[in-house]
Amino acid sequence: MESAIKAIETTGRINTGGNLILDENIPVLSSTKVRVIILVPEYEDIGETEWLHAASNNPAFDFLKEPEEDIYTLADGKPFHD
Repeated sequence: MESAIKAIETTGRINTGGNLILDENIPVLSSTKVRVIILVPEYEDIGETEWLHAASNNPAFDFLKEPEEDIYTLADGKPFHD
């Protein structure tokens, strides 16, 4: 018969050697085998500067540099003051 399983949630980091380093000690009194589930974010949010740099250097947007795409001037529209 399988024994009951207790869940303990904590955080940690995976170092450059691929080892899991926990942020805190686990409240287990004896040495025992454990099961580990690692949840890794699929992506990390990037800052606005990184996003703008990536977009401005992405060849997918090269068509915007063509003269026929330059249809607006500084005289178009009304100023927006927040």
